[in-house]
Amino acid sequence: MPFSVATWNINSVRLRLPLVLQFLREYQPDVLCLQETKCPDDLFPREAFHMAGYEHIEISGQKGYHGVATLSRRALTEPARVGFCDIADCRHLSTVVTAGSKRLRIHNFYVPAGGDEPDPEINPKFKHKLGFIDEMKAMNAVHGDGHASLLVGDLNIAPLETDVWSHKQLLKVVSHTPIETEGLEALRKNGGWSDLMRHHIPPHEKIYTWWSYRAADWAAADRGRRLDHIWGSPDLETDLTDITILREARGWERPSDHVPVIARFDLD
Repeated sequence: MPFSVATWNINSVRLRLPLVLQFLREYQPDVLCLQETKCPDDLFPREAFHMAGYEHIEISGQKGYHGVATLSRRALTEPARVGFCDIADCRHLSTVVTAGSKRLRIHNFYVPAGGDEPDPEINPKFKHKLGFIDEMKAMNAVHGDGHASLLVGDLNIAPLETDVWSHKQLLKVVSHTPIETEGLEALRKNGGWSDLMRHHIPPHEKIYTWWSYRAADWAAADRGRRLDHIWGSPDLETDLTDITILREARGWERPSDHVPVIARFDLD
């Protein structure tokens, strides 16, 4: 059974609703996980997504900041929202979807960006980010309940040298500092997660999912980073058929600075 999951930091779901609807029409993922929705739950544009065929929606939103949402053409069950670092922001949502004979638990994450200064002693945003990653270590790929698992979203860290345009120049830039990259890789390995993007696309190849708004010509400069991720429980590696990074979405009218990433599977 073909099954697809997409993740996209949309940077305001209401502002970019036309782009999301365009994406859904053209690519029709079974599940779309959005981050940075910047929308309280009562103002989320449910009806527009229902009309697009995504009748099953779980959200965790707040006014003006953060927020995650999971949209699906299949029933979503067992919704759960986990808080991190004793801070009341909306950065996690998990749901369960059935596809073929598999039940998939899908974690949708928006990890804190961390500010500009990579020093937790002087930058509380960076301290929050490191604490968030540390607490995420409780998220394991295998739960012992027979479910397969996906962990997707904007993790705001580019872990590999080939996940950034210049490893050397970004070593002291938040999102690619050693304390972040080593922490994320420890989280992934200790939790038993497979980096499905790198399982499909060899680690020696460059991958970017984010390009800064600050670049006058983002495409020509091509100073990107892979901040958006799709991880899975090891049993999904053999089911994975394709990873698509929709680079052209960065050039759409009034785009997000992130682009969608789609994982396709062939499930029993």
